[in-house]
Amino acid sequence: MRLRSGSRDEPEINLIPFIDVLLVILIFLMLSTTYNRFTEMEVRLPTADAEPSTTRPREVIVAVAADGRYAVNRQLVADRSVEGLAAALSGFAKPEAGGNGAGGGGGNNTILIISADAAAPHQAVITVMEAARRAGLMQITFATQTTGKAAR
Repeated sequence: MRLRSGSRDEPEINLIPFIDVLLVILIFLMLSTTYNRFTEMEVRLPTADAEPSTTRPREVIVAVAADGRYAVNRQLVADRSVEGLAAALSGFAKPEAGGNGAGGGGGNNTILIISADAAAPHQAVITVMEAARRAGLMQITFATQTTGKAAR
């Protein structure tokens, strides 16, 4: 009796159903797991009672026109140089009477608001920032206006 010794096909293992089952198990574990913020150690945070600050910081508004002119608190500055603008701002950099010195910048809490025209040269705004640094005003912000789209 002669048996045919034909070519044997290698058995194949189809991994797609195995991957599908693993993904279902993974999703089930992710949905059923609870995440605790404090797992082993209970921490009690300290409490402190502080009164809200009743003092508002002083504001200095520097307006920059489209042609590069400057106005400090609505007073035109004749000298357009960094030194001239720093001299105009130096009076506002002095600490307030009775200040606690915690505001930085030599103990003052004066905020410089740069209100520049949209067409003002970039160098004019940089000049204001450099003058503020030289005068000791370290808190600087910019004034903008909102468009109708932002309010919606």
